[in-house]
Amino acid sequence: MPTSLDKIRKILMLEVQNKYANRAIIGGLEKFLPALRPELIKEGISEELKSNIESYFAAYSRSSVEDRERSTKDILLLLGEETSTPTTTYDKSTLSKPQYQNRNSNYRNTAPPPSETASKPTHGLTAPLHLLNKIGMSRAADFKNLGVNTIGDLLYFFPRRHDDYSTLKTINHLEYDDVLTIIATVQSTLVTKVRNRELSRVEVVVSDGTGFLRLSFFRGSKYAQNFANQFQHGKQLVISGKVEPYLGRKQMNDPSFEELDQSHLSTNGIIPVYPLTSGLSQKIVRTAVNEAVSFYASRVADFLPESIRIKAKIVDINTALTQIHYPKTHDTLLSAQRRLAFDEIFLLQLGVLQQKKSWVTQTAEKFVVEPEIINQLINGLPFELTGAQQKTFAEVQKDLASGSPMNRLLQGDVGSGKTIIAALTAAIVVLKDGQAVIMAPTGILAEQHYRSMQKFLADASHPHAPLKSSEIVLLTGDSNPKERETIKQGLLDGSIKLIIGTHALIEDPIQFKNLQFAVIDEQHRFGVAQRAALRKKGTNPHLLVMTATPIPRSLALTLYGDLELSIMDEMPVGRKPVKTYVLSPLERERAYQLVKTQIENGHQAFIVYPLIDQGDNDEVKAAVDDHEVLQKDIFPNLKVGLLHGKMTPDEKESVMKNFRNKEFDILVSTTVIEVGVDIPNATVMMIEGANRFGLAQLHQLRGRVGRGDEQSICLLIPETADSLENERLKVMTETNDGFVLAEKDLEQRGPGDFIGYRQSGFADLRMARITDIRLIELARNVAEELFTADPMLSKPENALLLSKVSEFWHSENSDLS
Repeated sequence: MPTSLDKIRKILMLEVQNKYANRAIIGGLEKFLPALRPELIKEGISEELKSNIESYFAAYSRSSVEDRERSTKDILLLLGEETSTPTTTYDKSTLSKPQYQNRNSNYRNTAPPPSETASKPTHGLTAPLHLLNKIGMSRAADFKNLGVNTIGDLLYFFPRRHDDYSTLKTINHLEYDDVLTIIATVQSTLVTKVRNRELSRVEVVVSDGTGFLRLSFFRGSKYAQNFANQFQHGKQLVISGKVEPYLGRKQMNDPSFEELDQSHLSTNGIIPVYPLTSGLSQKIVRTAVNEAVSFYASRVADFLPESIRIKAKIVDINTALTQIHYPKTHDTLLSAQRRLAFDEIFLLQLGVLQQKKSWVTQTAEKFVVEPEIINQLINGLPFELTGAQQKTFAEVQKDLASGSPMNRLLQGDVGSGKTIIAALTAAIVVLKDGQAVIMAPTGILAEQHYRSMQKFLADASHPHAPLKSSEIVLLTGDSNPKERETIKQGLLDGSIKLIIGTHALIEDPIQFKNLQFAVIDEQHRFGVAQRAALRKKGTNPHLLVMTATPIPRSLALTLYGDLELSIMDEMPVGRKPVKTYVLSPLERERAYQLVKTQIENGHQAFIVYPLIDQGDNDEVKAAVDDHEVLQKDIFPNLKVGLLHGKMTPDEKESVMKNFRNKEFDILVSTTVIEVGVDIPNATVMMIEGANRFGLAQLHQLRGRVGRGDEQSICLLIPETADSLENERLKVMTETNDGFVLAEKDLEQRGPGDFIGYRQSGFADLRMARITDIRLIELARNVAEELFTADPMLSKPENALLLSKVSEFWHSENSDLS
């Protein structure tokens, strides 16, 4: 053994004896690296082994003990040494160098057939990433930042898009609003400092021989020159972004770019483009993925039985994993996307069906009250129930009487009166000696619910009020120790019937005498574990989940198939719809004048911005920066408050309370006021940069006004007078129906915002497009058919599928109600 390798072996064996405490070398193993490099070079150690050893020493001090143990054993294995402790061994066949197709001449080949020696492919799929060629420990750490830890993870690390080099546009054919990829050569670079700011503009002019295009970037002044140095004259780049007008010329603002790999040009093919992180380039990721696909994709066991693949008309998993990365044609790419999207929806549906079966087979206390008492409760309200409220209340009563725990999602548009359903249901439960809890995401929302419950259920002037005022309490982070102790005792002895609160309800050691009904408001703000913790405060309590976020039916059936669904799409009588107008940026002065007029009439206004400060994007108006301008120059005689997401929860609560108490005339805010805040005196919602919001989000913001008796107005101001953007926003002026807008949003922007509401607790949907209603229905029908035939997936042909469902749902967090 060469002397240098023998030294390394001895150091590593000593580190094993020291239980990987980084004490084999004084100062840490990385201190040995400078002296090690010359010896490795002098003794002619192979580049591959040298790279692995150097990466190991460089990353050792930053690694966890578990990672140190694994990497030490891997290096010793490469050096031919066996440690005395048990090791995880990898089948040598899976670690041998893959037999590549010529990557430079054909990127689109499918994976080669498995070699005779690769008899145990699963070892390769679960093996750590640094065992691939040219990926040492430090580069594996970069991949880890993208959630890629194993070779199997890399196969499922899908491209964010594909560029077809055979159909690229030339610059002379670009049109405004094109979102595309071009290939061009750097002609010139200019760095200029933005006046009065720690920002610089980097302008790069590129050409492809048919025309010129300007690329514009904003970077901190300290780093701008280093950034500009990437754009050397004559360098060929692949550039992706949106073509926009600037002083009569075409420009891309902050496009993504990479140096052109000449091999891609020679293939004239479809090239994957991956998400990146610091330390990784497209070339590095593509090389790693290509190795994984070439050697391992054909060895992945297909968890879907052949009968299901035939029924769904989808390709096998090996073909899908190959073609999603390096497709031969657009058709093979689409077939791969369809298979992988089907997998996600199908696994989601199976989990949802199991959830529902598990829930409905449990027993819960029945709550049935006499019709005359129901009539007394309804007649005691200060208004008549809408038809939608009556229908929903009937559905809830049926749940309470069923003997199984209620598990219902109540979707009600902004202002549709969901709170009264929660109040009436709580009344039924407490009249039969149960206790109820309502959990809200913020203290200010909890206070709103508390005031509503006192008004609806404990009105002393009403002879049939179901509760006394003292039986309804509020618990938030502001509650003092004495109040908390009193509340704890009252819940334990049953003298408190209804409690409203925030997460403090589950964090405190609170116990109930007989919790039978739980309401969770704005459910996407709570994680799976929080909902489960609340439920555990009782024995199978009835659960009502409320949201003011209209979710399209196709999406609701997919993501919430385990919940019974109630939709309240009717507004209370007398509620005036908010009048909405789209103004051009040049009409901003008119908007300011309208705000002043409303405030002179005793009302208040919101002005909402898409970003917190202009450092995020200099060309987007920003709350922090414009707050100063609005206060000093536009509304000098008015009080202008500021609310944004970087404030602490206490600071946000304080600002909202001050606004509600009319200490501010105008509240400048980011979207943190989107959900639930009730300021009846606010009559104007002015939204800057409206083109940056989805329709559903704009509707939520609009719902913060129009909650009083006065006519309210919503003003949408996009960044430019772009006719296409204004056409999209025009839908807001035509309807106040949140469900119509949600469907439109789904068509225009895709499912991103909606999916986020339900991702906690299971793997993200990375390939499924929720707009594909046919695929959703197909996956749901196939899942229901399979679930009917084999609900426990216990048949031998479904063994791999059972394992995949558990993996997809992360079974430790599978309570998704």
